Amino acid sequence: MRVDPGECIAFSGSGGKTTALFALARQLGAPVLVTTTTHLSHEQLSLADRTFTISDTSAIERTFAPLENEVVLLIGEHNESGRVSGVPEKVLEEVLQFTKRRERNLLIEADGSRQRPMKSPAPHEPVIPSFVDSVVVVTGLTALGKPLTDEWVHRVDIFAELADMNKGEEITIDAIIQVLIDPLGGLKGIPEGVRKICLLNQADNVQMQAQGNRIARKLLPWYEAAIVASFKGDLQEPNETDRGIPEDQIPARCEIFAVHEQIAAIILAAGGSDRMGRTKQLLPWRGEPLVRHVARAALDGGIDKVIVVVGATGEEIKEVMNDLPVEFVDNPDWQLGQSSSIQAGLAALPGEIGAAIFLLADQPQVSTALIRTLIEEHASTLAPIIAPMVDSQRGNPVLFDRKTFTDLKTIRGDTGGRTLFSRYTVDWIDWHDETILLDIDTDEDYQRLLADFR
Repeated sequence: MRVDPGECIAFSGSGGKTTALFALARQLGAPVLVTTTTHLSHEQLSLADRTFTISDTSAIERTFAPLENEVVLLIGEHNESGRVSGVPEKVLEEVLQFTKRRERNLLIEADGSRQRPMKSPAPHEPVIPSFVDSVVVVTGLTALGKPLTDEWVHRVDIFAELADMNKGEEITIDAIIQVLIDPLGGLKGIPEGVRKICLLNQADNVQMQAQGNRIARKLLPWYEAAIVASFKGDLQEPNETDRGIPEDQIPARCEIFAVHEQIAAIILAAGGSDRMGRTKQLLPWRGEPLVRHVARAALDGGIDKVIVVVGATGEEIKEVMNDLPVEFVDNPDWQLGQSSSIQAGLAALPGEIGAAIFLLADQPQVSTALIRTLIEEHASTLAPIIAPMVDSQRGNPVLFDRKTFTDLKTIRGDTGGRTLFSRYTVDWIDWHDETILLDIDTDEDYQRLLADFR
């Protein structure tokens, strides 16, 4: 989830929301404060290491500052129904300031779901504070393929209206997507500008994981990330590492199968083709200029945003590609080398991009299959660098996770991102297509390209 120190995250939805919240709290390691803007049951109180009832702000600093690696639950008053409320709004704002000062995380449960896999929010929920940095919308995949009834969905009538379906009908992938992207469904109550993550939980078998991946990819225009996972708490049979541990102390186990994020392609097309003597990006191949082939491969490969960095012959390149859904970025410093184009492309990326694939304008033979493989490998691993390997030779294109972007911005001269290979672990993909090793620097290279694909 790429959680930063001091970040405040709200959880809404159903199908394992509380389990996921406390699993994240455990993984963050440092003291984590947890609360709710609605209510918690008495059973949920046992999930924390400590529970504090807090109604004023005077003791926040001295109470929480000494805490070490603990999950601390903050609650308000107990009510007659056997549930407990969260802390008052004024106190919650003071808690937030404390977590920001100390760079500790605050996790907030923002609604309830009556333990159903799926739900639709009532008019009064979710209660998401305006100051949160991220919102995680949770839904349980075990309702997929089941009838739309109270057994599987909390607030069936609202779900049916949002999904445009009738009670008793089968819950489909399209219905789930429609509810998750609706402003009155999964996106309800999320403050503007907040990072949105969808957690598709209960992917407990291969079929569920495949269906979760289908849903996740379609959610990315609305969510910055979509995670396919399986969270299981103490109802799961203990494994060998749990032997001898009291059942109520077995931590919730989570398996993350995929983290889908928006992926960009940056096509480096700014060079002057000095060695060739003519603009190689515009050389014809199979009826189109080379650079146009590269852009179409990226678009067909499932890339969310395609950026073409131009320089020496920018206007000519734009003219042959102006009908494609790509963004052009001018690099006035193209003569400083490839590093300047890398940085120009990175500067144009929106903040929600999870990784960038760098493509060379003189490699039109790169297939959509390879691009899709890079994207799928990133979803499965979040590896910092992913690159193809052909017969022990490094190939292109190369995917760089966003965690490498800061270092990419420091490289200089006519060098590419390969200078980072010694700083990060590279996830090599075996690829059995020698043609991706060919780039075009001379007329002989171009003639070889024509001959290889005649």
